[in-house]
Amino acid sequence: MRRVIAMLAASTLLAGSIAGCDNAPQGPKTLVYWASNQGPSAGFDRATLQPQLDEFEQTHGIHVKLEVVPWSDLLDRLMAATRDDSGPDVVNIGNTWSASLQATGAFVPFDGRTLDRVGGRDRFVPNALAAAGAPGTPPSAVPLYSLSYALYYNKRMFADAGIATPPRTWDELVADGKRLTKPAKGQWGLALEGGNPAENAHHAFTFGRQYRGQWFAADGTASFDTTANIAAIKRYVGLMADDHIVNPASAGYAKNESRADFAGRKAAMLLWQAAGPSLQQAGMSPDEYGVAPMPFLADPINGGGVRINSMVAGINMAVYKHTRNLDGALDFVEFMTSDKEQIVLNKAYGSLPSVRSAYSDAAFRTPEQEVLYQVLNSTAAPLPQVPEESRFETLVGTAMAELFADAAAGKPVTPESIKAKLTAAEGKI
Repeated sequence: MRRVIAMLAASTLLAGSIAGCDNAPQGPKTLVYWASNQGPSAGFDRATLQPQLDEFEQTHGIHVKLEVVPWSDLLDRLMAATRDDSGPDVVNIGNTWSASLQATGAFVPFDGRTLDRVGGRDRFVPNALAAAGAPGTPPSAVPLYSLSYALYYNKRMFADAGIATPPRTWDELVADGKRLTKPAKGQWGLALEGGNPAENAHHAFTFGRQYRGQWFAADGTASFDTTANIAAIKRYVGLMADDHIVNPASAGYAKNESRADFAGRKAAMLLWQAAGPSLQQAGMSPDEYGVAPMPFLADPINGGGVRINSMVAGINMAVYKHTRNLDGALDFVEFMTSDKEQIVLNKAYGSLPSVRSAYSDAAFRTPEQEVLYQVLNSTAAPLPQVPEESRFETLVGTAMAELFADAAAGKPVTPESIKAKLTAAEGKI
């Protein structure tokens, strides 16, 4: 009997220790962090981030387990993790998905108190913070890296073609592109990522705004197949289908092949976000290329358009509500958005800091960064911060990939065929 009582007592103590294990000291606490693939490769990202994560562990006693997630998988994995309490603690998200992910209710809202916990609202660049959640609600994330689109052009190719300055309008870009396109030599005027739904959707938004189009009505309902949006898609896909300044092979590009074509001198122009570090990593000298704002319509005012030439691009940092170490997760967010880390990381990636005070560093006053900063703060607009935004990117971006495939196959891309694609996409919302 004494032996049985002793065994029961031991079992009770063991059960109590298991029940309390979450609060028991277990050595360094661990956070799981999913980082988006920002650099030329996942290896580049790991090499860039790991020293910073080691520093955080040394100062806070919290180990950060890093996984670099490719963009092709990121949204699906983020959505799956909203239903899985064993998922990551802290994640990078494309800022265009902020409202869609916010609508799941799975993320810690950065209300006034939580924002103060990581330094306060006023630290962040206003345009960047505007792309962190639906208007009138606490942001679902905070900005980490800020970006905008720009036009990259090969100076030598331009000079050889007798072109003195980068194009300022789409008409000028097409004219320059035709002078620069030499299919027999494997040279094209412009490289595009026609098979990448996200890239397509970003340009659909920008071109749509230039034509005064809206992809969502004021109440958040989809309005895809409007006359303005059809004209915008016609202009963008028409760079291949009608103007023939884009390699038809670009219809299948979805993994940065357009950037590789530009770096490999197979294309004279490229529309991209903060391409500098990747181009240099690929062997291109900074002296070889120039950077200019993306073009506008020739007459945006009288033509009825809006002077927007980029979406507010960037990466936000969010915390899942299921984290078992909220204080540690917020410490990590505060660390990654500190001036020191903002300077180190945005230098490495060629992106712009998301906090105002970091701009004092000379690294963000290069010609490329000056253009990106000017666009971000004056002629960029956030994508619609509505729950269905991520589906807009997938549906409209995929429809555009199909239109590029038609163009590459020599099939006409008409207003009617564009409308049919957009109507079908809208019907799936």
